[in-house]
Amino acid sequence: MSRPIPMSLCAINRGTRMPDALRSRYRAWSWDAPGEPDELQLVEKATVQPASGEIVVENTLAAFNPVDWKIIQNGHAAWKSGRVPGVDGVGRIAAVGPDVRLPVGQRVAYHQSLARDGSFSDYTTLRAESVLPVPDGVSDEVAAGIPCPGLTAWQALAKVPSVPDRDVLVTGAGGAVALILAQLAVRRGWRVWVTASPRHHARLLGLGVCGAFDYQDDSWQGALQQALGPRRLFAVFDTTSGGYARTLAPMLGFNGHLVCIQDRLDAPPLPPFATALSLHEVALNAMHDHASPQDWRDWRMAGAGLMHDVQAGALETQPVRVTAFTALPESLSAFKAGRTTGKVLVKI
Repeated sequence: MSRPIPMSLCAINRGTRMPDALRSRYRAWSWDAPGEPDELQLVEKATVQPASGEIVVENTLAAFNPVDWKIIQNGHAAWKSGRVPGVDGVGRIAAVGPDVRLPVGQRVAYHQSLARDGSFSDYTTLRAESVLPVPDGVSDEVAAGIPCPGLTAWQALAKVPSVPDRDVLVTGAGGAVALILAQLAVRRGWRVWVTASPRHHARLLGLGVCGAFDYQDDSWQGALQQALGPRRLFAVFDTTSGGYARTLAPMLGFNGHLVCIQDRLDAPPLPPFATALSLHEVALNAMHDHASPQDWRDWRMAGAGLMHDVQAGALETQPVRVTAFTALPESLSAFKAGRTTGKVLVKI
């Protein structure tokens, strides 16, 4: 990743405008019980002033991520009837609580805790530390797709030592997380191999990956091993499932790293004392419950770096598709079923 710009510089936004005064009530898509996205209900909620350390963001866009439909489907320990889903959004700060130094009117993107009401609404109340100022030159549409995918990719990459001249595999590189992760891995000086649908291969090869394989081709692992020759993989970053990650473990060499992004492995995939494999799980939401102030500073600096890279044209993200707020449940159902391509955003 290129050198992140300081937060003080990233916070400058010459296009800042003051949002309207907080309305007493606002629209939100409400969850009642585990089920399908199309069971969400459009409701009105009473606006609450932010407490100490909090801000209220007036959303312009919400972004879909797989975690959204998964939690809607399966529930969450902190969720009760009336919860508003959505982890990623972008908008302008509409109100700040005591001790918050961010200016009202500043444009920000954010990743919300799963334990709080999310981005599928007009307003979202957040901890001030969990927002990323959006610099000039980065549109709301691009910024909305940075927090969860970009910072998940950053977290995954941080699991593996930055040792040069190594081979790594990124699965599902047509997706939002893996697309960013593959580019960040290339910058480390690694030989990056990916799996993706053939329609993504040309773009990925143009971004510097060494080879792209069709994950639906049963012979792709053999083709990758043939391309590697005597070398073995140093790391595998899997965005598919724990079960799929387990099948990839034998491709790793001595002291290799298996990084599970979409799921986790509860048991080692290989016998003990074989290749000395290291297992890693990735869970961006863990920041909200367990991060120290230093962790949050690192998180924001990483986010600022991603924003700067996008602003400079040094990082590509998925093409966006914008849908209407009133069509959110149907659009999320289509996203869950894989009937959409690119990054799906909701205009609020």
